[in-house]
Amino acid sequence: MKTTVRIPRTPSTGRLARTAAATVALCLLGGAGSAYAYWATTGAGSGAATNGTMQTVTVSALVAGDTLQTSLVPGGTADVILRASNPNPHPVTIYGVSGNGPVTADSSHSGCTTTGVTFTPPAAPLTPTVTIPASSSILLTLQGAAKMDVTSMSACQGAQFGVPVTLEVRK
Repeated sequence: MKTTVRIPRTPSTGRLARTAAATVALCLLGGAGSAYAYWATTGAGSGAATNGTMQTVTVSALVAGDTLQTSLVPGGTADVILRASNPNPHPVTIYGVSGNGPVTADSSHSGCTTTGVTFTPPAAPLTPTVTIPASSSILLTLQGAAKMDVTSMSACQGAQFGVPVTLEVRK
């Protein structure tokens, strides 16, 4: 009698190599696909915010304690000093200053009807920038911004001149 011995079969080396290569390729493709999906994904949603209203920054003439550094004489120039007050809870930056009407003499110089005074505002944006801190005021000196021509009346001697201006401020 013949005895048959069965020898278990082992996978061939070629098939094992192909299986390993396919497994590695699937892992790489799966990882690359996941990375691509992560970076290429977009989303949508909604949000909300409120926009506050900026309060008006005011400009006033000199107050007690503010002093002029220059005097205006016929044919000359002088500084214009402004007190700007910011009532907002955040700082604001003065972007520009512009004239807003005729220059007038103070009330004790009523005979000064022809002032001969003109205002030349600085170029916008102001350089260097001027920031008014939150809930405070500053003195702003515009150097040489007032000019008096020689047609100014003698009655204007010693007068202080009101220069109406508008400030453009930005948050």
